[in-house]
Amino acid sequence: MFGYYFKLGVRNLRRNPALTSLMVLTLAIGVAASIATLTILHVMSGNPMPHKSDRLIVPVFDNGSLESYSPGEQPDDAQLTHRDAMNLLASGQGVRRTAIMGVGGSIQPERKDIAPFVVGGAAPTRDFFAMFEIPFLYGQAWTEADDKAGADVIVLTRALSEKLYGNVNPVGRRLRYSGFDYLITGVIDKWDPVPRFHRIIGMGAFDSEDELFVPLASATRHEWSNNGSTTCTTDFDAGYQSFLDSECTWIQFWFELHSAADRAALQDWVDGYAAEQRKLGRFKRNSPNKLYDLVEWLEYQKVVGNDSKLSASLAFGFLLLCLVNTIGLLLAKFSVRAPEVGVRRALGASRREIFHQFLIETGVIGLAGGVLGLVLALAALALISLQSKALAIVARMDWLMLIVTFVMAVAAALLAGLLPTWRACQVTPALQLKSQ
Repeated sequence: MFGYYFKLGVRNLRRNPALTSLMVLTLAIGVAASIATLTILHVMSGNPMPHKSDRLIVPVFDNGSLESYSPGEQPDDAQLTHRDAMNLLASGQGVRRTAIMGVGGSIQPERKDIAPFVVGGAAPTRDFFAMFEIPFLYGQAWTEADDKAGADVIVLTRALSEKLYGNVNPVGRRLRYSGFDYLITGVIDKWDPVPRFHRIIGMGAFDSEDELFVPLASATRHEWSNNGSTTCTTDFDAGYQSFLDSECTWIQFWFELHSAADRAALQDWVDGYAAEQRKLGRFKRNSPNKLYDLVEWLEYQKVVGNDSKLSASLAFGFLLLCLVNTIGLLLAKFSVRAPEVGVRRALGASRREIFHQFLIETGVIGLAGGVLGLVLALAALALISLQSKALAIVARMDWLMLIVTFVMAVAAALLAGLLPTWRACQVTPALQLKSQ
């Protein structure tokens, strides 16, 4: 009977086109507003590495001064000093470790038809590529010896490589960046995690991606400043080495553990390290040392802000308002069919069968609303993506949200149709037959 009732529902869409169109449009607008907002929230709150997120750990120390400090308050910055980053790299903890700073400078292309241009990127250590499973199109990451020596080697993104050299393998060629000649060791394929968790501080979770990578030791050997957030709570002497030795925090650090069970051991080691630094006169606040896995890190950095959650709540409130309007329209649509229901009841149809018929018809309206709602949602996301580059990253619908669109539309229509359908089942056959 389902197939028969479904065909009746499709046919009945044409019975009162104006009223049906109004119901479909009302439902579609509510679904589109909710889905567009929910899609953005879904992308923003996504887990970019779900298979290992509990093994990727960010350590946070509090090396701030005691001045104006209140016990329990958050550290001034969740990054590390250069000294702490180097100590943690040498610690041997975890299966991989990487320290990352931001870099920015001008590229002088070999091609005469391309003028010099500014490119931003990151200066990590070698484990960065394996830790975050970055795929390579050509070549590979630099060697451990390059890390130690601070060699002038560079890894490009595919987009930058094609801009400079076209669709050829540039590995082994030299590229002049920030006034120095760098040997190209590799070109990574498309790697675009959302949110961009690896360097949130200073870069943003939804900002432009890094276009190149050089060793951290190379960047500091050339005395480059950090292209990102740098927090200094105390003064330091002039000179780059003094800056490296200072308590300024500007390096983001990640551990990769063999398993999530190793987190307790890492916490013990981190606590021991902090105790040693206190003996050396550092970490004066004596605050707890924190470890955050990837998901906890995104929450700590408030990647999904209260504004986004509020927008989603308001959108669903609007959907609820649309449902109320849809209920009224369905009541009007079903009330004029009371004689039809009376005749069917008199011929032996049960209330259950009437209920099934009208509810399936409501579901058909929900499907129609879902199709139109999907079109409206995609149009809304396209308009949102034009507002900024960051919004363009999150305003994109995946297959999950596509399915959710239709599920939400049909569920909303069925929910709205419960009362009108129940009212239709209460028709008394005798009264309707007498009125004919």
